[in-house]
Amino acid sequence: MTQNIVKVAVIGFGYWGPNMVRNFNAQKTGEVLYVADFREERLRVAEQLYPAIKTTKSPDQAILDVEVDAVVIATPVFTHFELAKKALEAGKHVLLEKPMVTTSEEAEILINLAEQKQRILMVDHTFLYTGAVQSIKRLVDSGMIGKLQYIDSTRINLGLFQPDVNVLWDLAPHDISILNHLTDEKPYSVQATGVSHTNNGIENIAYLTMNYESNIIAHFNCSWTSPVKIRKFLIGGDQKMIVFDDTEPTEKVRIYDTSYHYTEKRSDEEKRRVLVDYRVGDIQIPKIPMIEALSGVAADFIAAILYQKQPLSDYVSGINVIKVLEASQLSIKNGGKEVKVSYW
Repeated sequence: MTQNIVKVAVIGFGYWGPNMVRNFNAQKTGEVLYVADFREERLRVAEQLYPAIKTTKSPDQAILDVEVDAVVIATPVFTHFELAKKALEAGKHVLLEKPMVTTSEEAEILINLAEQKQRILMVDHTFLYTGAVQSIKRLVDSGMIGKLQYIDSTRINLGLFQPDVNVLWDLAPHDISILNHLTDEKPYSVQATGVSHTNNGIENIAYLTMNYESNIIAHFNCSWTSPVKIRKFLIGGDQKMIVFDDTEPTEKVRIYDTSYHYTEKRSDEEKRRVLVDYRVGDIQIPKIPMIEALSGVAADFIAAILYQKQPLSDYVSGINVIKVLEASQLSIKNGGKEVKVSYW
């Protein structure tokens, strides 16, 4: 590290890599030294945009360069483990695109290696750094919405079909990481169903339900085959409810002063009737800072390296998302059977 500047190598310059390069280069204490990609045409794009950055088709060249302090991996998930393992063994700090890796066993190996080498291992759960989620976290922690009762998320669009992971592994990490961030309680079990409409057996539509000891229930709807793009997250408390719509350009979060009250009666006849009082009040739209979340990811990773602190989206967040995804996959393959979840 030179004069508190963290020098970074970005592996992968496809869909997400260019965003990583742009945001790390924009940090006062960060500098992208290398871009690695096996595709010549992507390297030419990188060279045109960033003439000062070294490019290479060899990830090893970037990872093993003594000037590189940290490696950012934005490649398909099946390549994450080997690349991250090589980088950690070389003494580099590592930031992995979500999902972290393909199995919890791989995640545990990387975590142990990072601890042995005393290096930062972080996962890019980008939504944790959005102004919207940070605002929702404050609202939930303050008790404004009351006791958390349910989460209902819809994350659907047309494409992009992934060749190596199903739609839950592709889209659900966002919602699982948000949910784990909003509450310290973790689901004790999951149930999932899904279907593949292609000949590769990879589910392109899936539904995931997460069960909690406190009677919270969370349900996620994920699809690559929707005619419209929907990114909507509903959070229900017993006092108020929140709607987070990420497709809204400005008014992403709305707080509904809406609730219901169940009146429990004593007689047998009254018990057979459900008596519910409803309250519908005002709608609040809090001002959300319009900041690029990935800038926050880059800043947090660099600060963790410079000041030896754990980032918000650390390896515990990463492996616990993997644990839920593994249990979900097992449930899908067993016809929606309930599967218990163990955590790091």
